[in-house]
Amino acid sequence: MGQITEKTIDIDGILKGKMGAKAKWVPRPLVSWLKRIIHQDQVNAYLWESRDKVGTDWLEECVRYLQMTLKVEGMENLPAKDDGRLYIIVSNHPLGGADGVALGAIIGRHFDSRFRYLVNDLLMNLPGLAPLCIPINKTGKQSRNFPAMVKAGFESDNHMLMYPAGICSRRQKDGSIRDIPWSKTFIQKSVEYQRDVVPIHFSGKNSDFFYKLANFSDKFLPFNLAMIFLVDEMYKNVGKTFEVHIGKPIPWQTFDKSKTPVQWAQYVQDIVYKL
Repeated sequence: MGQITEKTIDIDGILKGKMGAKAKWVPRPLVSWLKRIIHQDQVNAYLWESRDKVGTDWLEECVRYLQMTLKVEGMENLPAKDDGRLYIIVSNHPLGGADGVALGAIIGRHFDSRFRYLVNDLLMNLPGLAPLCIPINKTGKQSRNFPAMVKAGFESDNHMLMYPAGICSRRQKDGSIRDIPWSKTFIQKSVEYQRDVVPIHFSGKNSDFFYKLANFSDKFLPFNLAMIFLVDEMYKNVGKTFEVHIGKPIPWQTFDKSKTPVQWAQYVQDIVYKL
């Protein structure tokens, strides 16, 4: 993880890291547009101002910076931090950014920062967040080490915070905002490591533009174009109020052979949307 400088997020550097020598062929107007859409200057100013904070402190500072009001229901359902057990915390992912920050702040404060996210490797560019992350790079060099890193995460004494959809919510045909079907990984890990699952529902949504773009991208493009707009969406959500509903832990023994792991994942996803 690099040092925090006044230019921690550097689109030119990221493109070079991902594309090597080919990066110089990316048209300059496109690079300028990318810097604008990911709010490079604004984000760097925040990272510089909060450079003395790390982990949960950084997440709480981020919640303040985004002027988020969080109404949390069901705090009593979060297991006691000293009960000697380890949990997998799963949530829907309506915003794709601010919800991850807010939930991390709540979970981190409750469990004395003893948790880890499974996140997109691009978030390792945020120094305050990086120590809490197990990066997922599905395409690059890290993908070979990924199973070992996940295993180490689950074998550690950290709780695991996961977004089983893998991407943020999409607008469904009926107009509702909902995650795509959840991946079964958290069910398999719950059983393998005997960790109960804590379900959480986070309210909120992105702009109409975002959902139209996401649906177009999912249908017609070989990559997730909508992801580039997530920082822009985060700034559009500044100052809003969000509801967080925490459900009762689901014992790992629940996930028996009566359903497949995929069906159990759907079962937990349905519980989350009823919270």
